[in-house]
Amino acid sequence: MTAISRKTIYPLLSKRVNLAPRTATCSYVRRKFSGEPTGPRVVSQIPGPESLNLLNQLDKIQNTDAVAFFADYDKSCGNYIVDADGNIMLDMLTQMASIPLGYNHPRLMETMRKPENWTPFVNRPSLGVSPPSDWTQLLKKDLLSVAPSGMRQVQTMSCGSCTIENGLKAMFIAHERRRRSGAPPTPEEMSSCMCNIPPGSADITILSFSGASHGWTLGAQSVSHANWTQKLDLKSMRWPVATFPSLRYPLEDHEKENRQEEQRSLSEVADKIERQMKDGRPVAGCCVEPVQSAGGDNHASPWFFQELQKICKQNGVALLMDEIQTGCGSTGKFWAHEHFSLPEPPDIVAFGKKMLTGGFYYRENMRPQEAFRIFNTWVGDPSKMVLLRAVLNTIREERLLNLVSSTGVHLLKGLREIELKYPAFIRNARGLGTLCSVDFPNNSERDKVIQGLRNRGVNTGPSGDRSLRLRPSLIFTKVHSDIFLEVLESTVKDIMA
Repeated sequence: MTAISRKTIYPLLSKRVNLAPRTATCSYVRRKFSGEPTGPRVVSQIPGPESLNLLNQLDKIQNTDAVAFFADYDKSCGNYIVDADGNIMLDMLTQMASIPLGYNHPRLMETMRKPENWTPFVNRPSLGVSPPSDWTQLLKKDLLSVAPSGMRQVQTMSCGSCTIENGLKAMFIAHERRRRSGAPPTPEEMSSCMCNIPPGSADITILSFSGASHGWTLGAQSVSHANWTQKLDLKSMRWPVATFPSLRYPLEDHEKENRQEEQRSLSEVADKIERQMKDGRPVAGCCVEPVQSAGGDNHASPWFFQELQKICKQNGVALLMDEIQTGCGSTGKFWAHEHFSLPEPPDIVAFGKKMLTGGFYYRENMRPQEAFRIFNTWVGDPSKMVLLRAVLNTIREERLLNLVSSTGVHLLKGLREIELKYPAFIRNARGLGTLCSVDFPNNSERDKVIQGLRNRGVNTGPSGDRSLRLRPSLIFTKVHSDIFLEVLESTVKDIMA
């Protein structure tokens, strides 16, 4: 395969792109991405010599232990990422699940070329103080157009961690407002909070789950329990942690024992909420992911989430659904919690990653009543809203949720077929849409598979202590899936040999 150049990838950038819905095939993707490779190409070990050279340079000025390779984003295209050494990899991780339409999507490139879109990039406003005159319309036309059912309030943020951070604050503020029956804070509360002591700094808590990963800032890491690197040496809040259900897969084959396990977890949730109340440290909110994405791709049934919401409501606990990794279509529905048929919306739904901007939807009772309560300098970025509009229009016009659903079925079927061939090594194939995962005997074997896949031209990532996480873009097709499955099986064969 010849080297990829921007000119050969996007000869149509200067023309209007035809966005009529098409059949979800690999040829469809290549029509949209005229230069997308037909498959991986590996010319060196990964990381290769140029990546290692760049790594050595960067290591002189910052910690680089997490760097896998350096990318050439000018040459990356569609579902393929190209590294600094010219290796072409099918990207099944997509920048930690944050690339919605693949690399250098023509519609996003076209959006960037329009002069009328340059202003929000050049003049980044403080949205909480001086929003642009079209800001309300942007929120209504774009973010609220895909709001979870029943939710009509939205707050933008700059990233996932600050989204969770401020979502936690919103639950605390709402809890204390209810405690005061809507009355304004007392002078004692206003003065004591300045010294971080009660009654102004109330001893209230957030309940979270083992295996959760909600972010890397101090509040977010306090509700995260997936990786010690998120928490070691940091001051964590002494908040309650319930054990997330540990289910057997396939879920449909183990309904009875899984229901018992979920009931055990729910009983623990109810017990911890009751004990916190008796101890004078009530639970203001519960933070949960629809699928525990960094903690092992752990699933639970719709019944579990329905019952969890019921327990929260009975105890005056706000429910925050963290959809930062699962939202924007990866599961075949725009929001993963739509699979759960909840009787009413969560109190807060956090978003980020594929949405290109951070933020959260919230119910009216979560809305702060004073200025500067949920606030920072920017509280979001209107330039990302310009790109998000192009993403949302593409998802609708090209019916990408249907593509994700059909490709996901194909991908999961292929994973289960490999699992049946090598049951001692690969197991627990699971997923919603293309948000899929499999387990290996331990993290050492899993990491061998990740490196083996990368050296065969497929980029993936870890989850939990033994899981392989798959997070392709929304334009990932069955043909891409077949390429991945073939490389995965050959990698497993070589490791087991």
